[in-house]
Amino acid sequence: MGLIKKIVTWGRTKSPWVLHFNTGACNACDIEIIAALTPRYDLERFGVLLKGSPRHADVLLCSGPVTRQIGDRLKRIYDQMPEPKFVVAVGTCACSGGVFKGCYNIESGIDQVLPVAAYIPGCPASPKAIIDAVVKLLKSLEES
Repeated sequence: MGLIKKIVTWGRTKSPWVLHFNTGACNACDIEIIAALTPRYDLERFGVLLKGSPRHADVLLCSGPVTRQIGDRLKRIYDQMPEPKFVVAVGTCACSGGVFKGCYNIESGIDQVLPVAAYIPGCPASPKAIIDAVVKLLKSLEES
């Protein structure tokens, strides 16, 4: 591994920037994602920063199932992110469609539209589980 690549990998593992995107959920997972970013759980101690633009994000935190209206938008947001990029499915709805599976306007979980690097099950997923998944994702970056 070249020196430049090592430095870039080190920078990405020490300060990943996340983008939170709700694809049409009930907002319970959204509340837990925001709770993970608050001082009580302090996701920032791992260098994680919430960003508002996909052009600055390394990790896409998705909550909710993929609806028919949001599928194309989700792909567009993912395409705007720089490489290497990762998608984390937060909650049962994002993993498989959850309680909304089988509804007329629901396609499925996030993995039917985007490549998912980590799944966080739960309804809603707890902030501790979200932190655990992000930390494991960062460790996998260090190993590669």
